[in-house]
Amino acid sequence: MIKKDWVELPPHSQGYKDGVNYFLDIAFTKGKVEEEEILCPCAVCCNDSWEVRDVVYDHLCSKGFVKGYTEWIYHGEDESLMDLDGDSDDETSSHDDIDGLLFETFKDAAKGGGVHEGLNEDAKKFYKLVDDANQELYPGCEKFSSLSFTIRIYLLKCLHGWSNASFTALLELLKEAMPDLNIPVSFNKTKSMIKDLGLDYKKIDACPNNCMLFWKDHGKDDSCHICGASRWIEYPEVANDLEESIKAHKVPAKVLRYFPLIPRLKRLFMCSKTADTLRWHAEHRSRDGKLRHPADAQAWKDFDAKHSDFACETRNIRLGLASDGFNPFRTMSLSHSTWPVVLTIYNYPPNLCMKAENCLMSLLIPGPKSPGNEIDVFLQPLIEELKILWDVGVETYDISKNQSFQLRASLMWTVNDFPAYAMLSGWSTKGKFACPACNHNTSSRYLKHSRKMCYMGHRVFLDSNHSWRSNSSSFDGKPEYRSAPSLLDSTMVLKDLENIPDVVGQKYQKKRDGPWKKKSIFWQLPYWKDNSLRHNVDVMHTEKNICDNIIGTLLEIEGKKKDHAKARLDLQHMGIRKNLHLKATSDGKKTQIPKACFSLTKQEKSIFCNVLKTVKLPDGLASNISRCVQVNEGKVSGYKSHDAHIILHYLLQVAIRGISPNQVIIPLLRLCSFFRCLCQKVIDVKTLDYLEVEIAETLCQFERIFPPSFFDIMVHLPIHLANEVRLGGPVQFRWMYYMERYLGDLKSFVRNRSRPEGSIAEAYLVKESLTFCSRYLSSAVDTRMNRMTRNSDDTPTIGHPIGGKKLISLDHKSLNQAHGYILFNCDEVQEYIRHNHLLDTTFHSHNKFFLSY
Repeated sequence: MIKKDWVELPPHSQGYKDGVNYFLDIAFTKGKVEEEEILCPCAVCCNDSWEVRDVVYDHLCSKGFVKGYTEWIYHGEDESLMDLDGDSDDETSSHDDIDGLLFETFKDAAKGGGVHEGLNEDAKKFYKLVDDANQELYPGCEKFSSLSFTIRIYLLKCLHGWSNASFTALLELLKEAMPDLNIPVSFNKTKSMIKDLGLDYKKIDACPNNCMLFWKDHGKDDSCHICGASRWIEYPEVANDLEESIKAHKVPAKVLRYFPLIPRLKRLFMCSKTADTLRWHAEHRSRDGKLRHPADAQAWKDFDAKHSDFACETRNIRLGLASDGFNPFRTMSLSHSTWPVVLTIYNYPPNLCMKAENCLMSLLIPGPKSPGNEIDVFLQPLIEELKILWDVGVETYDISKNQSFQLRASLMWTVNDFPAYAMLSGWSTKGKFACPACNHNTSSRYLKHSRKMCYMGHRVFLDSNHSWRSNSSSFDGKPEYRSAPSLLDSTMVLKDLENIPDVVGQKYQKKRDGPWKKKSIFWQLPYWKDNSLRHNVDVMHTEKNICDNIIGTLLEIEGKKKDHAKARLDLQHMGIRKNLHLKATSDGKKTQIPKACFSLTKQEKSIFCNVLKTVKLPDGLASNISRCVQVNEGKVSGYKSHDAHIILHYLLQVAIRGISPNQVIIPLLRLCSFFRCLCQKVIDVKTLDYLEVEIAETLCQFERIFPPSFFDIMVHLPIHLANEVRLGGPVQFRWMYYMERYLGDLKSFVRNRSRPEGSIAEAYLVKESLTFCSRYLSSAVDTRMNRMTRNSDDTPTIGHPIGGKKLISLDHKSLNQAHGYILFNCDEVQEYIRHNHLLDTTFHSHNKFFLSY
């Protein structure tokens, strides 16, 4: 029991002062997690002001406790992780052993765990907080509860940059004008309301040179024990009257913001709207052998086979980790790179998996520079929590079954672009061994004149009896009889990493020979070696870079084209395709570049650009691509990643037809067809075998057409994408589109440009609270989860016009084409065809017109 008899003693007595210190030990180490500030419970502050320990001590000794505050609910009482009795020796190590104490606590809970009926203590406390918060905003109000209204107005504060003082003033004005309004009266009380619901984040100071975090054993250090840099911002010398005030409040040089994962996962099972869906992968998934979800893929099945104890509990969470850097200032004039780390839950059904409200931000790594390979230093808190969730789990209440069970979680893979691939995996994605799938057998060659590496040699992926293997003149001048490289298994990887140290705990050595630059922190997870697919190649960026290479080369866009004088010199140096070598002019003073089969005339470029300029796409399919096309200059630039996706899937084959020879058109059509099949939402496993053969032959055809400088690493990566679909499931769960949209939301949160990460963290908490309200509270709150979509299927009309109205009359041919399109896309007609096997004369005639078009 917590001792409270000293509260009645006189404030000047030694017993009272000792009691205050005892109270502060509890309040500043809630659940063994050290706090920087707490709500001051003195008779003046009344749990309304956040203060540091010394200030709270002075207030309590001079003003006493607020009247009636007998249960210290704001200061750690009834916390399951709190045990600061007088006989405990933890006072000297409350911060240094945070993770050890957490681990032991969860371990003790797991020993007596298992599945049992009814609420656990944590669930009872949580639902009590929800019930207390779910009060009427004012008598008779049905639209908002007190909590939902407070969070909505708090979101406005974050989005529009209101100061804390102005927010408090607004609340006071609303309370004065409408006394019955049930809202907090200050900013601090609003913030504590959100914290009480478990929606909070922790600040962890970091070395300004990314060497270490000031936590655990180094939580009270003032300088980095690796590089010696100060933990605090060092101010220049100032006048004596200001120096003391500056030293009294030290400002950390760099702050990592960590959003704890365990309480957020537990909250999901306490909501009836999400608890059922977290078992979808095991109870409602179609099992017809096709790939619709990561649970259908080989990596998931292999993991279940190796960890049957984990797989038998269908509520255990499978996570994916995505990270990317972005400039929060929406301008290229300022160089700043902030790195959020986002976790995706794969237990959800496909339509919910990648929704922004179901993705959890775990870390917000501050700028202004990218962490690079030292990102492992910032991942430490997340890895520690993932270890707990794997080794012992955490007791969680499942409202859908009225059970408490031991929840565990595992990290399946990471999702990132190719530069971030190197940061998270430790394998260098540059140089001789840039391909992590081909690893040490990567076919690479340095181009002397272009001064870059090229990655050709795709004949190794063909069938061993293929005629192209012995055809040396059409490729690089040599026959190819090697077998395709195999993936590195965990045993081989760990053997390679034996002599390569971790980044954590020591200064990172940037110059290191070989493809491995570090031993990734993910290898600290006990199950990481059993994952068949640890890091994904991002299809989104692969498509974008390939589209850039093709359009830039076809249209000869400066800076984007891969066919230039240096590329022709490389052909001459390799001794291949003599008809494309540079030729001297008649006077011998200059050289000219012979026309290649893929070179377009000015008129052909105009036709190509006109197709992209005049194309009409369905609403929301892509941005206005026509703005990116300059027909007179023959340029296409400024399009986004999703625009490149649409161009590569649907538009390129239309634009190139009729203006290039078949030897150029056919491989481009095959490439477009490959990506369309690869990006399907439902894929037959047998189709992947066909796609692997198809992409190998397509890239070999490219080698016969384009110069070696065309084949950067991004053009090579499609050779491995079909196998990654086999291992990980459809690409929609493993590409960066959802992450890019997520970053766009985070950019909109920045209001204080001097503290962008702080703005993002505070606004993210509010947005998370809005999602919380829509899940747990009965009031109607507009969020991404319940608002009407741009093209909603629930609207009474099938569609709506875009832009101004204009009446047109169709000629006979256009009318037949429209009629044919409707017949080919009408479910009722298709059903008629399947059941009756008859086609009337009208359908045949329209089919003829449609196909001729």
